[in-house]
Amino acid sequence: MFEYEMYQMRAADLAREADRRRLIREARGNRAAARRSGRDEAEGRVSVPLWRSRFTRAA
Repeated sequence: MFEYEMYQMRAADLAREADRRRLIREARGNRAAARRSGRDEAEGRVSVPLWRSRFTRAA
């Protein structure tokens, strides 16, 4: 009987750990999605095309 109770406690502990890890993974995914969506807004960094040089050509 004691072994069965230990088994049940261990199974419950593993289920709680899995739920905690799942919640952490979901929160990290949501944060990453929020960062990605922030990059696509109209206001933000302006990227310069690769063909355009930082300095003008000298004469």
